[in-house]
Amino acid sequence: MELYLQFGYGMMEHSRHLIRNWGTGHVILSPRDLTREQMQRLGQEIIDVGGNILVDPQLYDPNSNHHRLRDHEYWPSNFNIDMLTGGPGLSELIRSLENLNTDSHATKFIIPGIYATRVDDDWLAIQDSIISESKAIVKDMPLLATVCLSSESIRFEEQIETIVNAAENWDVSGLYIVPEHPRTSYLVDDPMWLSNLMLLCSGIKLQRKTVIIGYANHQMLCLSAAKVDAISAGTWLNVRSFSTAKFQETDEEDISRRAKWYYSPSVLSEFKIPFLDIANSRGLLDSLKPDSSMESNYASILFSGAQPTTTSYSEQQSHRHYLQCLHQQCISSVKLSFDETVNANIEILNHAENLISELHRRGVRGQDRDFFNIIDVNRAALISLNEARGFILKRIW
Repeated sequence: MELYLQFGYGMMEHSRHLIRNWGTGHVILSPRDLTREQMQRLGQEIIDVGGNILVDPQLYDPNSNHHRLRDHEYWPSNFNIDMLTGGPGLSELIRSLENLNTDSHATKFIIPGIYATRVDDDWLAIQDSIISESKAIVKDMPLLATVCLSSESIRFEEQIETIVNAAENWDVSGLYIVPEHPRTSYLVDDPMWLSNLMLLCSGIKLQRKTVIIGYANHQMLCLSAAKVDAISAGTWLNVRSFSTAKFQETDEEDISRRAKWYYSPSVLSEFKIPFLDIANSRGLLDSLKPDSSMESNYASILFSGAQPTTTSYSEQQSHRHYLQCLHQQCISSVKLSFDETVNANIEILNHAENLISELHRRGVRGQDRDFFNIIDVNRAALISLNEARGFILKRIW
């Protein structure tokens, strides 16, 4: 499984730096955060350092009032839902979006898709229409169908199965799945939501299609057991957890002023730096240090012997450390068999649970980014996947 960089506010230099260091990788460009000229320039720069480009059309809400989205040529100026069922308006949208993809040096074409409050005949008809029009127009790039789902629709297994059945008839190479988190949460505490997301992903993979998950975070490492090809994450929480609010006009540059966090991959938790002072005073700091396999030196200053809050650990280091560790975790998440992959996920959860219990006992907590209450959610989803699709996943692994 790969980590794709989900482009968000302030990510130009992060993207160039990380792709250059990795020597490969994918960046999903965001029209909301970039002008056409910036997309062209950054796309070429990413290609030049060994990366690949995709463009997220972000047509989740065609009535969005976000000025940077509406400034793009492809964005419908006088939107009517009927335009998505065929005709000149849809053709013009797809052709304009194809031009943007070409100018941005994209290697695959993400077909636009609207947010599904629920998966019903109306939504499926729009999906079919947009996919068919894209297939007729875009000839030079593999196609990925966007499936953007409300948190509520993901909770209903029959809606998940409806998508899996419909996708068999979509003439695309893969799906770009954008799942809304319940209650705009960062870490999802609903086991049914995660179980059904795994069912959706595995069902699509059984059709031999590519699956890319948009707007994800480290909780989605468990999707390796569904043989997902890539999860996508970025710096700020609004590119690690999907919400349609991101695409409305807001003062987003105020971005939750502005704590620095440290991600500990061994416990799947993030900590504000003052809690690392507590860990340091209790002799527990080294237990939060990343393993050398993470190949991340961005946070090494926190383990230099000084009290963590007195160091010059920066926001830039925080973001790059998170993405570097997640990149390495993605690479190592898929094993040689389905059983090995599930067992490796369970072992990670067990280790995290034991260590977090000790940290909590000694006063070290990740607050709303603490993974302790999420561990059983991921366990339950892995068990559900094994029971629902384990037999066939073992055979095709």
